[in-house]
Amino acid sequence: MFFKKNTKSSMETEIFEQASVLDNLLKIHINDNNYILFDIPADVSKIVIVASGSSYHCARFTADLFGNVAGMEARAIYSSEFLLKSAVPHENDILYVFITQSGETSDTNSALKKAKELGMRTLCVTNKKDSTIWQAADFKIDCCAGEEKSIAATKSLTSQMLCCTLLVLKYAALKGQDISVYIEQLKFLSGAVEDTYNLHSKIKVMAKFLSKFKNIVITADGISYAIAKEASLKIKETSYINVYSNILGEFMHGHVAVLNNRPAMIHISVNELSYTAIKNLNKIQEDYNPPLCIIGNSNEKVAADYNVNIQCESEIVKIFCVVVIIQLLALEIAKCLGRNVDKPHGLNKVVR
Repeated sequence: MFFKKNTKSSMETEIFEQASVLDNLLKIHINDNNYILFDIPADVSKIVIVASGSSYHCARFTADLFGNVAGMEARAIYSSEFLLKSAVPHENDILYVFITQSGETSDTNSALKKAKELGMRTLCVTNKKDSTIWQAADFKIDCCAGEEKSIAATKSLTSQMLCCTLLVLKYAALKGQDISVYIEQLKFLSGAVEDTYNLHSKIKVMAKFLSKFKNIVITADGISYAIAKEASLKIKETSYINVYSNILGEFMHGHVAVLNNRPAMIHISVNELSYTAIKNLNKIQEDYNPPLCIIGNSNEKVAADYNVNIQCESEIVKIFCVVVIIQLLALEIAKCLGRNVDKPHGLNKVVR
């Protein structure tokens, strides 16, 4: 299915709504005293996060954030995988978190039902009040993103990520941590996203280059890997290009051989490139010399063909900006190929 290049899609409109959506969400969920308002159970020491599609990538990001910021054990699992497991965690100190933008994702709702049958406490993060999951969960967080018409999740994803960030911070506060620095950083989030929009013309240049490839490899390390998985999904579902994502270190163990087929390569790095990342990227260039694009922090020791980056003092704020960059990249690759980004063939919104 093809799309007129000069027609503004719902996906593009919704990408550019994100700055105001995120600003509004903060005003709804944080009061004037910087207190996070939603209700959660206090006696929790472990988190299991269940989701599918883009919501799983939010879950993966959140699990890393729980460990990095709140010092809590957390894991993310696909809803369908959770349903297939005969044994799942069910200790009394666990909170199950279910993420779905529509609230009607069938396997995520079935997973919540399974958790409740085990006597587990449940919390949902959704963009639709009074949905099936909203009614079934013990605790609820509203993403407040408004209607999202495009199949590709954009503003619903970043609003999920912000709700989950606040969830992590609330648990950090319950553990006695001072979260005021994080709250103050989040107040600059909408402005940083607005600044990211200014990179659109630079992103278009990278997109035009990448649209010429039938295969793309995306690598990342640490918390950036969740964003790499989302970038892979966004490009796949909007452009139908074969995109493969992997943790950079793991990619070096055999997977790197796919570069013999000469795909383009994207590396995503929210943080400064580590010594190991620089070493691995240089090894890849020495052995395979793929076209290399870096989204986020680059390094003078790595020769990239393209680099799109935005400077942010806050790592958490920068993660949101990088997500917006990959959304715009997917949009522009699809536009180069004449795809209908709002209605990709064979996809349905409610399954997210």
